[in-house]
Amino acid sequence: MKTLLTSASLALACLSAPAIAQEIVDTSKINQDLIATKDDQKYTIATVVKVDGIAWFDRMRDGVEQFKDETGHDVWMVGPSQADAAAQVQLVENLIAQGVDAIAVVPFSVEALEPVLKKARERGIVVISHEASNLENTDYDLEAFDNHAYGANLMKELGAFTGGKGKYVTTVGSLTSKSQMEWIDGAVAYQEENFPDMEMVGDRLETYDDAATDYTKLKEAMTTYPDITGILGAPMPTSAGAGRLIAESGLKDKVFFSGTGLPSVAGEYLANGDIQYIQFWDPAVAGYAMNMLAVAALEGKQDQIAAGLDLGLVGYESLIAPDAEKPNLLYGAGWVGVTAENMDQYDF
Repeated sequence: MKTLLTSASLALACLSAPAIAQEIVDTSKINQDLIATKDDQKYTIATVVKVDGIAWFDRMRDGVEQFKDETGHDVWMVGPSQADAAAQVQLVENLIAQGVDAIAVVPFSVEALEPVLKKARERGIVVISHEASNLENTDYDLEAFDNHAYGANLMKELGAFTGGKGKYVTTVGSLTSKSQMEWIDGAVAYQEENFPDMEMVGDRLETYDDAATDYTKLKEAMTTYPDITGILGAPMPTSAGAGRLIAESGLKDKVFFSGTGLPSVAGEYLANGDIQYIQFWDPAVAGYAMNMLAVAALEGKQDQIAAGLDLGLVGYESLIAPDAEKPNLLYGAGWVGVTAENMDQYDF
């Protein structure tokens, strides 16, 4: 009965234009040739994320589940309950034991995952990664954009709010998160060139993708450096942790924020003026895109997975291969910048 109901639901969804219009990821221009399979082959693909249960990866799950609904492949998403490298490694070990066809992964720690992903690939499992531009044991790493440019734009916005002056502090989910570290590298380089009167104080705060940890570590930093006027956050939860701290401490219009965030998480702080700017890409689209590349690789379409590839997804219309020595490193193009003025355009 469950199978019959599922089939009926899918059939109705395919026939109903309004239902299609409500899909999370716009797949109206999807590259069907890339994901077409021989003899209607169906694959098992697991997406492994840094931490389950936070808004960012809840949104990614939406994209993964849409891919499952639209293609019929057996795909799902898993992640540890807390951002923990060992727990993520164990999840991958379990998937290897299950004999999945492919693993799409957003590493918490690239270094920790290298050995187990090497093992996966030796077993014939395709690996597709995201936010892991330095990962070696992957078939393809798909980034949403150039990491340094992303960070530079965050600093451009923060400098505008601080008047190009003052001390600021930065956060990363993990010091081993290559992409987030590159965002901060790009931000600091932009600051040094364009805002010489700004100064980063302290080390990059490692907050483990947890808003409460962001709040605590930022509060400690501001006790140490009471004249901080800016916070630049790489991980998404910093937007909430910083917003809460600024609101509770009466620092509105005294301390400014620019960083990764989602309207569903940071919206109240944007609306109240506690934080000023968040930047993001759509994790649902990223989840869908990773699964597309997994199917294409499993189908032996490596000649198509190269610079210029159009996935037919917003932000991934013409992939870039920035490093000739790493042709499996691919970038999309573009991110979204959100303030109080345009936050109502986004429902996640």
